[in-house]
Amino acid sequence: MKAKKEIKDYKDLREMINSVTKEYPDNVAFKIKHKVGKEVSYQEIKYSEFHNELNYLGAALIDLGFLGKRIAIIGKNSYEWGLTYISVLNGVGITVPLDKGLPTEEIESLLRRSRSNAVVFDSSYKEIMEKISKDPSNKIAEFICMDNEKESEFKTLRDLIEKGKKLIEEDKDTRYADSVIEPEKMASILFTSGTTDISKAVMLSHKNFVANINDVNNLYSFCSTDVNIAFLPFHHTFGSTGLLVMLSTGMMNVFCDGLKYIQQNLNEYKVSVFICVPLLLESIYKKIMLEIEKQGKTKMISIARKVSGILLKLGIDIRRKVFKQIIDKLGGELRLVISGAAAIDKNVAKGFYDFGILTLQGYGLTETSPIVSGEREKGIKFGSCGLPFTSIVVKIDSPNEEGVGEIAVKGANVMLGYYENQKATDEVLKDGWFYTGDLGYIDKDGYIFITGRKKNVIVLKNGKNIYPEEIELLINNLGYVAESMVYGKEKDDDLLLSVKIVYNEEYVAEKYPEISEEELKEIIWKDIKEINTHLSTYKHMKNLVITSEPMIKTTTAKIKRFEELKKEE
Repeated sequence: MKAKKEIKDYKDLREMINSVTKEYPDNVAFKIKHKVGKEVSYQEIKYSEFHNELNYLGAALIDLGFLGKRIAIIGKNSYEWGLTYISVLNGVGITVPLDKGLPTEEIESLLRRSRSNAVVFDSSYKEIMEKISKDPSNKIAEFICMDNEKESEFKTLRDLIEKGKKLIEEDKDTRYADSVIEPEKMASILFTSGTTDISKAVMLSHKNFVANINDVNNLYSFCSTDVNIAFLPFHHTFGSTGLLVMLSTGMMNVFCDGLKYIQQNLNEYKVSVFICVPLLLESIYKKIMLEIEKQGKTKMISIARKVSGILLKLGIDIRRKVFKQIIDKLGGELRLVISGAAAIDKNVAKGFYDFGILTLQGYGLTETSPIVSGEREKGIKFGSCGLPFTSIVVKIDSPNEEGVGEIAVKGANVMLGYYENQKATDEVLKDGWFYTGDLGYIDKDGYIFITGRKKNVIVLKNGKNIYPEEIELLINNLGYVAESMVYGKEKDDDLLLSVKIVYNEEYVAEKYPEISEEELKEIIWKDIKEINTHLSTYKHMKNLVITSEPMIKTTTAKIKRFEELKKEE
């Protein structure tokens, strides 16, 4: 593998894209799959071609009158989504990424709240956009379809790119290239996922983005020869900043066909790195371990892990050779995974590490662009979310006797504030510190451990605090558990600690064929009681709900607790 590229600290995203294009003009930036019936073909877009199309689109958007304006983007992860996002950021105006999973009414609401002037969308939103365009109360000046839709009333992205090409190459239009980027001014409005409350509009700048990109590149060994698969939705800052990081290194980026095709895509593109949420990794790991169990190799794999671990401590790394069959099932090239957005089960992280796939936990929020801390290749503490990034300072506010308090962050990555919401901004930004709403502690070595969200803490009548996320990590380690939620159920004048478990139907069918749901509940209840024996008495779960119906989640797989709790009332 090619050596890690020279690290550069960029002042804005335009400088970053210009730099990587100059260094790797002939590297493939994106590989795109096209399917027509059963026919499959692939298109490769080099960095030099991508750079040109960024400029063409930017020139066309400015010619339409959108210099300094707000442009919303909605749709599945795609080349067109990334092209629009970066083109707008790098000289047109302000981006407004929208969650593709929102209902029409919410899309309209966020377009109004952000004061968007135009919206770029993929063809699956055509009917929604037709409806919005006919409402005179909406102030959208232009609707632009990402796909080359024929017989459409809307402009298309491809038409704009062709128009921009003519403007630049024939008319020598330099308005896009000459536009001024002010790194500390608002460049993007991103809406939080709203797991416990209404979404807030976070204002981020070029300075915020490049602070994170510079920190990531200084810490992690991404290479120009790597292949990244874009799992996380681009409307979420973990997904979009993740794409910017990957592009900054000159690597190739590909797209996932859907969650059930993950293993196929890893093989198809020979993926070597990616960023994801724990739920995805935990699902992959459980499938691997179930297959090992079915083959009767559990004991053999356990011994191999112990032996390779002992040799690793002596400086001899045989993991990828010993576990070649497992790695080959994941494409054969996978070497580095960064997990964030929620805590990952430390057994899963350690499991992948034992197989020779470096799995690092990070921590961050939309408001921090997004990453605050991360494990290092030579600095892993399973269960932690690593050390603060080099440009970031972290403190624990008002720690209790166990050292647990609210995590506060200071650094160039911290947002400008919440758009048109000074009250909410003042609640979290104080004296240069951003108060995250997350609870945790910092150990003697400086590693950050998250115990839960401040709003999720269950407070019993006796004053004891229970962090549901800590218990959920133990529960999620059970093979049949797809997801879980620990909560307090009102009983008399106190709370009854309860757990809702979504079981994996496929796993249960394999492990317990023809079992009834009542019999399954007895098995699960027995396991919950076993977990209780490892917990303080006040943390014992005393009520169990099981279901096969997935919980309501954000697009980064966080459970919307307030909506789930309503269902249990």
